Amino acid sequence: MTDAVLVLEDGRTFTGRAYGAEGSTLGEIVFNTGMTGYQETLTDPSYHRQIVVMTAPHIGNTGVNDEDVESGQIWVAGYVVRDPARRASNWRAARTLADDLVAQGIVGISDIDTRALTRHLRERGVMRAGIFSGAALLDDGGGRAPHDELLDQVLAAPAMAGADLAGEVSTASAYVVEPIGEHVATVAAVDLGIKAMTPQRLAERGVRVHVLPSHATIDDVLATEPDGVFFSNGPGDPSAATHEIELLRDVLDRQIPFFGICYGNQLLGRALGYGTYKLGYGHRGVNQPVMDRATGKVEITAHNHGFAVDAPLDGESVAPHDAGRYGRVVVSHVDLNDDVVEGLRALDLPAFSVQYHPEAAAGPHDAAYLFDRFIDLMKDPENSQKGAA
Repeated sequence: MTDAVLVLEDGRTFTGRAYGAEGSTLGEIVFNTGMTGYQETLTDPSYHRQIVVMTAPHIGNTGVNDEDVESGQIWVAGYVVRDPARRASNWRAARTLADDLVAQGIVGISDIDTRALTRHLRERGVMRAGIFSGAALLDDGGGRAPHDELLDQVLAAPAMAGADLAGEVSTASAYVVEPIGEHVATVAAVDLGIKAMTPQRLAERGVRVHVLPSHATIDDVLATEPDGVFFSNGPGDPSAATHEIELLRDVLDRQIPFFGICYGNQLLGRALGYGTYKLGYGHRGVNQPVMDRATGKVEITAHNHGFAVDAPLDGESVAPHDAGRYGRVVVSHVDLNDDVVEGLRALDLPAFSVQYHPEAAAGPHDAAYLFDRFIDLMKDPENSQKGAA
């Protein structure tokens, strides 16, 4: 087995073995606490340009199948695991995880202390990192490359703050996901890094979903004759998404019912005039407790975000944009671990959003009701928001 080295931006180094493709990769290193769903994690476009550390020690046990992917490729920049499975053991497995990583050129590292690494990232915050193996670990003379040279490559990598990445993962052209059963509504879904399960969950409820590229205009949206507009999850810094924010304001100005998740929640926050900020190490996993303040119910939810909305937690506030033209807003959901804003609800507009993933293919389904709430909003924009209060 080939040696591999993980180098963090602050100089800390972990030595292990190559897992997946050999070579080098750079990105922001983050950790995921999910004990299941590694295939969905790898193919989630929100992980674009990120090196993902799995805190669960055994990865790859059930192999890889062709049904559970969330997109057409693996999006992570690199992969870090403690103990990769030597063989796949599941009746649905079509191949091993290692084979998929090699086939798609994903550089990874195994056999390192992922617990120590995770604790380090919790204390210091996520940062840039690089994985090096094979020829990328050697200098011109064939010896081991000096640590300082590897660190220089890491420090030269772009930071996540200020990155506008939705256009790099969005669909190139529009497509339609047809409703299952009776057609009840039509939704224009702006793909900022959408997961396949999201339009599927809408289609299961009778929604025809027009999935549009991130560069779609308001004319493109209106051409679908939508009953509602949806903004998906996706990678990058929401403060850099100027086009998408202006598109969302065009939607709000027309009083079209709106639902956003994850990145879409952050963009609603910015469209309303609130700020966003980068979390120290983010929320990534399938075990985050969130309270729905409308019902008092606590949901166990799936997360993948490194940025959050900066909005008043208590009571109503007037959306700051353009002297308050969008009216009153409340924080509808809050994370019980750290009081991070996990949802927004406009009181004078038919619009709401959550920071987490109600589609949650590999996680809990506690939040699936939010798709039903969106349908209710489209059917009765004036009264459904009052009912959620």
